[in-house]
Amino acid sequence: MMAFHEIRFPDNISRGARGGPERRTQIVELASGDEERNASWANSRRRYDVAYGIRRADDLAAVVAFFEARNGRLHGFRYKDWADYKSALPSQAITATDQQIGTGTGSQQIFQLTKRYTSGAQTWMRTITKPVAGTVRVALGMVEQMSGWTVDTTTGVVTFTTAPTGGVAVRAGFEFDVPVRFDSDTLDVTLDFERLGSITAIPLLEIRR
Repeated sequence: MMAFHEIRFPDNISRGARGGPERRTQIVELASGDEERNASWANSRRRYDVAYGIRRADDLAAVVAFFEARNGRLHGFRYKDWADYKSALPSQAITATDQQIGTGTGSQQIFQLTKRYTSGAQTWMRTITKPVAGTVRVALGMVEQMSGWTVDTTTGVVTFTTAPTGGVAVRAGFEFDVPVRFDSDTLDVTLDFERLGSITAIPLLEIRR
């Protein structure tokens, strides 16, 4: 039976990986030469290839062990996307006011961590389900709250002991992982003359939960 393993793919290997978000768009070219475009997916999905991060034979052994422990494509796991792993900009430190995750109603106690991607007048909001333990900070308005809330690091849900006052902005800052799985049940390992190993491709695919 499939499960999600709350373990992160080795950071030293993921640092050298390739990948990022993909979208699915249907494009129909009309006889006039005009196009009609429709989004098949409301949200993007991330895809990576971690073979580029293998630099030593020990790295190869670590990937094989990780692959076997996940039963290939069967079980999901955490992955650190070094290009996009925190609520703040890459050059900035995390603060409790980085992302607005909701607005108080006086009765709502549960809020989902989210991250906004804004360009011009357009914004896409990404649900964050795998925050990193010990990195989450929360604020009401612009005031950081040192207590009175908890976060579930397996779902990204923040729960307040007392519901935030109506109209107050609920904000959070955090690091996060991407829930992924292997996108192949095969690892094609090659050994060269010096017994150093390589794998042509190790595809990972984001899990939508």
